[in-house]
Amino acid sequence: MGKSTPRLTFKLDENMPPDAAVLLRERGHEADTVLDEGMRGASDERIAELCEREQRCLLTLNLHFANPFAYPPAGGSGIIVLRHPRLRLGAVLRLVRQLADELEQRDPAGELWIVEPGQLRTWSEARGEA
Repeated sequence: MGKSTPRLTFKLDENMPPDAAVLLRERGHEADTVLDEGMRGASDERIAELCEREQRCLLTLNLHFANPFAYPPAGGSGIIVLRHPRLRLGAVLRLVRQLADELEQRDPAGELWIVEPGQLRTWSEARGEA
């Protein structure tokens, strides 16, 4: 039996735990980390540029990426920012599982997603804040 094509491709920012990439891979997605790619300390602009060029959705805890005017998601594979009042490993991994469930229904391409416990907020240029 051949390997199936990943449903979505992600680049995880350096602030994401490696276990988040494992969870996404278990759900059939491709997930590479900034750290695995030897890009520790790369600027937000560089990370955003690479995600756009590589057609990867960025997954991050960095709230700078939650500004769609500074980092417009239109035309790209999407930007997903995880938010939690206590960013401990367990809480972050719960948000990644919540995200993975949402990815079963929709694709973040061209959108900014803010994932909070029990909630998903989306923004796209066409619609504005949802």
